[in-house]
Amino acid sequence: MALKIIYALLTVVVGIGAAVVLYWLLDRLVTLLPGPVEARLKPYAYILPAYVAIIFFLIYPSILTIIDSFKDSTSTSWIGLHNYTKLLAAHDFQQTLLNTLLWIIIVPAASVVLGLGVATLADKLSPQGESLSKTIIFTPMAISFVGAGTVWKYVYAYSSSGHQIGLLNAIATKLGHSPVAWLSLSHFHLNSLLLMVMLLWAQVGYSMVLLSSAIKGVPEETLEAAAIDGATSSQTFFRVVVPQIMGTIVTVFVTVLITVMKLFDIVFVMTNGSFNTNVIGTEFFNQLFTYFDYGTASAIVVLLMLAVVPVMWYQVRHFKREEAI
Repeated sequence: MALKIIYALLTVVVGIGAAVVLYWLLDRLVTLLPGPVEARLKPYAYILPAYVAIIFFLIYPSILTIIDSFKDSTSTSWIGLHNYTKLLAAHDFQQTLLNTLLWIIIVPAASVVLGLGVATLADKLSPQGESLSKTIIFTPMAISFVGAGTVWKYVYAYSSSGHQIGLLNAIATKLGHSPVAWLSLSHFHLNSLLLMVMLLWAQVGYSMVLLSSAIKGVPEETLEAAAIDGATSSQTFFRVVVPQIMGTIVTVFVTVLITVMKLFDIVFVMTNGSFNTNVIGTEFFNQLFTYFDYGTASAIVVLLMLAVVPVMWYQVRHFKREEAI
């Protein structure tokens, strides 16, 4: 354990040190140029490492992945669209798409609603109460999805005999009920809904912080005008506050949506896709590292990219519209 901590610290120190040295060298090289040339090239010198990283770690692998999606499981022979037709025709993959769609429909909307509700209620507390409540709710953001999934796995844990270590089953048995294998309840996708609860627990703090900041930025004049016109609290909130923070609401929704579309950690740690909880991220992992089918895994990634790109395009357009206001 101590050795791992040392390796982690060395990685951080070496990484930060290398970045500092790189930017120092780029700055020194640019300063050797004539004055007008230096002024024009200096901004590009600072963004050059980012562009190089994007090319080598994003664009280049994406191109290779697209090419491999048209090859067989060993990426040696061309097979055209076979990987795509095989995936889309498979019942298991159709269920995976359905599960992913449920996550997309439920989690972003629930995250916005819960974050908005918590932000509104917290703003009505005293300054000390608001600070404490927001700190508690935001704390899960500091935990990785792997760590959070491990914790919540024991919340839902089930034992067929003996002492129940899972929180829910411990409560159920204390109340005289039989323990339940919560994560195996696939009827109406209940187990997937339980996994969503864990993600909402981790994401509501993020939504709350952004939405609370947006609510505090609503001009007092508009609220006073609504009160003078006789608007109730709910009318003021939905007809005055919400329209003015709609930009932040959209940002939170889209950000959580992208997180959900790339979801892997939570499902892998808690169920590994068993009991009909599979999502695209875990299916890709299993195809690549369990079945060693590089062609099918690449096709899954391409399908995911095709789904994410329109969302990213909308997010960029949204940011530009917000900046233009």
